Amino acid sequence: MLYIADGIVIDDQEIKEKFVRASGPGGQNVNKVASAVELRFDVGASSLPAPVKERLARLAGKRLTADGVLLIDSRVHRTQAANRDDARARLVQLVRRAMTPPKRRRATRPGAVVREARLAAKRRRGGIKATRAAGRRSGDDEV
Repeated sequence: MLYIADGIVIDDQEIKEKFVRASGPGGQNVNKVASAVELRFDVGASSLPAPVKERLARLAGKRLTADGVLLIDSRVHRTQAANRDDARARLVQLVRRAMTPPKRRRATRPGAVVREARLAAKRRRGGIKATRAAGRRSGDDEV
């Protein structure tokens, strides 16, 4: 059982773990021991509330398969137990992020000071360009 927060618990039956051989450093140990873990969590079939499922699917991004299964791969540590704990911790972290609803954006307008500063900057820039154009018309470019 993985305790998430606010009484939400993920049962061990909802998580499938597959241990595979890891790549990278480790010498002979890498060739003999399946220390990497592929954790699979079916978001659609889980016991999570519907809004959390939707946000989790959006947060998962490329880690979500076409079937709606969240795939977390951990091969950082040398031991199977450490990789398993890492994968489960990452799942808990992702679900916790999905539990917090996004803040609603309130439409705001720029203040009067900001508007005036923008218009003043436009006037300044326009003045610079106007003096350039006036210089070209008077024939100052001829040598």
